[in-house]
Amino acid sequence: MRDTTLLFLIKRSADGKVEEACLAMKKRGFGAGRWNGVGGKCNPGESIEDETVRETFEEISVKISNNKNEGKSGLKKMAELEFLFADSSKSDWNQMVHVFLVEKWEGEPTESEEMKPEWFKLKDFPYAQMWPDDPFWLPKVLDGNFVKASFIFGDGDVILRQKVDIVL
Repeated sequence: MRDTTLLFLIKRSADGKVEEACLAMKKRGFGAGRWNGVGGKCNPGESIEDETVRETFEEISVKISNNKNEGKSGLKKMAELEFLFADSSKSDWNQMVHVFLVEKWEGEPTESEEMKPEWFKLKDFPYAQMWPDDPFWLPKVLDGNFVKASFIFGDGDVILRQKVDIVL
């Protein structure tokens, strides 16, 4: 099972609640035609945090700090999601996704060859055009909860089994 990442830029309202998040339309490859966060697979020897920073810049031209030594890391890990595919021919799709939220960044989200970013109010999230598991865990994460979840997918993106736990 490979490690992958997912990151959501967020904006908070005056009362501190997440009000908006930047989603990106995947334009090619795995997940094409779906709204999601940005992220991807780790390169050999690359940390999960460094991969998240790299992919965010590559996909939407946004710079995020990962300087933990100076207390400047903009990454806040909020979930670990295990995705398994029942069809053994898709076993290379199995992954552990590390989900991060970020409130501070440099630059404006900009379209790339792979992703087209857009801001959405939480009440207007396009769940019908997202992965079918997103409504089960993403609202919990955006409410400030740390989530551990697992999903088993069958043919046609049907969720065969799911388990979603709030850890913190």
